[in-house]
Amino acid sequence: MARILVVEDDAVTAEAIVRELGGNGHESTTVRDGAEAVELAMAKPFDAITLDRMLPTLDGLAVVERLRDSGILTPVLMISALSDVDERIAGLRAGGDDYLTKPFAPDEMVMRIEALLRRAAASENAILRAGAIEIDLIRRSVTVEGEPVRLLHMEFRLLEFLARNLGKPVSRRVIFEQVWRYHFDPGANLINVHIARLRKKLDRPGRPSAISTLKGEGYRLDAV
Repeated sequence: MARILVVEDDAVTAEAIVRELGGNGHESTTVRDGAEAVELAMAKPFDAITLDRMLPTLDGLAVVERLRDSGILTPVLMISALSDVDERIAGLRAGGDDYLTKPFAPDEMVMRIEALLRRAAASENAILRAGAIEIDLIRRSVTVEGEPVRLLHMEFRLLEFLARNLGKPVSRRVIFEQVWRYHFDPGANLINVHIARLRKKLDRPGRPSAISTLKGEGYRLDAV
């Protein structure tokens, strides 16, 4: 049984989420206000959070940003009627772990929550290393040669994915679908931008870049 914080101001939607979670053996606590959600998430431990995008007092983006800034790493499934790509990017960039658009099938919502729970459980006590780079999956922190490096949320997700495939080429399509979690857009510049940012933060003088660009294949993280 997982403890889920349900942040939803629509009573009908909140009831449907709670009912489906309960039917799958999970315990829910419901709040309808963004500021109250932040206060409760900081005061009590939860295993996951479902977070509506549009809320009174603080919207969903502000809520997840405040939680991440405070060191609260609870997995967050953002739920919203705003379904365009820019909104999904904004939700993930703010610190959300997954994004589900309304209307949604309740069983899909549960499957996504349980996927986040499995990922969190698999990350416990996990350290990923790539040469001089060390990635702490619990603290969500990165060091290079022992020096801390500050990464934005999506930069961290991208580095984690590359590290889990250390030494293996991963295509732009796979990165886009696994890190950003929506279908590949060949015209998107997101990956290029984030790879460039990672290189700037991770690379050290006198060392080859840890991230290689492989023409026609994608990218590869190496232990350098």
